[in-house]
Amino acid sequence: MLQFDKLSLNIPDTAKPRVVIIGGGFGGMNLAKSLRNTDVQIVLFDKQNYNGFWPLLYQVATAGLEPDAIAEPFRKMFDGYEDFHYRMVRVNKIDTSAKTVTTLIGELHYDYLVIAAGSKSNFFGNADIQKYAFPLKTIPEALNVRSQFLQCFEQASVTTDPAERESLLTFVIAGAGPTGVEMAGSLAEMRKHVLPNDYPGLDFSQMKIYVVEGLGKVLPPMSDEAGKKSQKYLEDLGVIIKLNTLVEAYDGETVTFKGGEKIRTQTLVWGAGVTGALIAGIPTEAIEKGRILVDPINRVQGLNDVFAIGDIAFMKLEDYPKGHPGVAQPAIQQGKHLAKNLRHILKNESTEPFEYFDKGSLAIVGRSRAVADLPGNVHLGGFIAWMAWLFVHIWYLVGFRSKLIVFSNWMYRLFTYQRGTRIIIRPFVRKDDVVGQKILVQNEME
Repeated sequence: MLQFDKLSLNIPDTAKPRVVIIGGGFGGMNLAKSLRNTDVQIVLFDKQNYNGFWPLLYQVATAGLEPDAIAEPFRKMFDGYEDFHYRMVRVNKIDTSAKTVTTLIGELHYDYLVIAAGSKSNFFGNADIQKYAFPLKTIPEALNVRSQFLQCFEQASVTTDPAERESLLTFVIAGAGPTGVEMAGSLAEMRKHVLPNDYPGLDFSQMKIYVVEGLGKVLPPMSDEAGKKSQKYLEDLGVIIKLNTLVEAYDGETVTFKGGEKIRTQTLVWGAGVTGALIAGIPTEAIEKGRILVDPINRVQGLNDVFAIGDIAFMKLEDYPKGHPGVAQPAIQQGKHLAKNLRHILKNESTEPFEYFDKGSLAIVGRSRAVADLPGNVHLGGFIAWMAWLFVHIWYLVGFRSKLIVFSNWMYRLFTYQRGTRIIIRPFVRKDDVVGQKILVQNEME
């Protein structure tokens, strides 16, 4: 067992300016890559040892892809980078006066600190929903969702209780953003093309998929045209959509909506909101709506040498009064742009304000069903948008191996309608499910 008093961050001393980056997502990764030929020491802290392509998490959850297809280890990505140091640790707090970051195994001084910690699921203070619902923000969470889905099908195939079977075959997805829409479409296609062959004794006409949205349209971040098209695609696939509906409670067995309606289900996937993954030590006056206020060069309000980029950054501009959208492109562009400004700062040159170039938004609902909002007020749907979605997601995957794996998986599914990863690698059992825990232990012992 590791003894923390015998561990050290083991970062070499340096005469160079030290840039500490907290978080290796789209923003942190692109910042570190863009600083490669700059005369600085780069230290990256992240609690996981890989960069993940989060837009495809839902495909891991619905058995379309394996986790390693959408993830790349940091040490491989930055192999050969001079004076780059990665440590798999969680940053507990920062001290902006002493200019240090503190982890469980020590603290480190910084010259420039960049917070790129991203976002986490927002349960809006509802402890029961947080306890029983299934968030989808990380690869372990995606594997939990996958195990839950497959375990529900396995249990439904052996239960003799019709009410229990109905609960097992009912899936509620909270949030009709891209994650919710893509998850629902993927599940609906499994119901039509895959599951009847796997479970010939089950009547999958009884399987219900709900998408619940608190606002009045599907895909709120996208255009009305995209929302209407995606809603029609989902309805054509047999997905039940409930707009202007908020989840009020969930106890692991019953979802209760505001207004009193209830749905019995053992699976509530939570995609109804996110908030910044804040770190202790950030001044309270620099935090608004769960995000860190930054100026036009991504400098944290009131601090000279601390920056924030990506989902956690809240840059109020005339065109973006609520900040930039919490998707990959703003984080990628802010990471690259901040690298340029850090080089300007090191040379005592003037900095340049960040200008976001909106490349458009995409969402897929199923085979040959997708929507796209492109620059110039161009809206696409159907097969063309589907092809665009495939191309863009292949293009932005990190590493040739990941591109090849994902492309081959998609081609296999295109011609066979199959999904090759329908195995329960890591069974999911809720912590308070005593019977489930006993069965799991017994199976592992045998």
